[in-house]
Amino acid sequence: MPPPGEMDSVLASLPLRIGVYVPDDLLEDWFAPGTGMNPPSGAALAQATFYARRFECEFKHYPERKEGVFWKWVPAI
Repeated sequence: MPPPGEMDSVLASLPLRIGVYVPDDLLEDWFAPGTGMNPPSGAALAQATFYARRFECEFKHYPERKEGVFWKWVPAI
């Protein structure tokens, strides 16, 4: 199951320095179903990173929080 279309809209209009937090189970479901989520597979994290770049966003996984974060970074403040 790919990310819902609403997620495309959210990332496309995401303000700078605001994050979208996605739990591990959804990362696995959206980006690499069936590969495992404890922790999410490398394939899921790679696909999430690729997806983020489509919207000029960054992606980082936080295993201790069991979630990934999408955000738009601020170029040299």
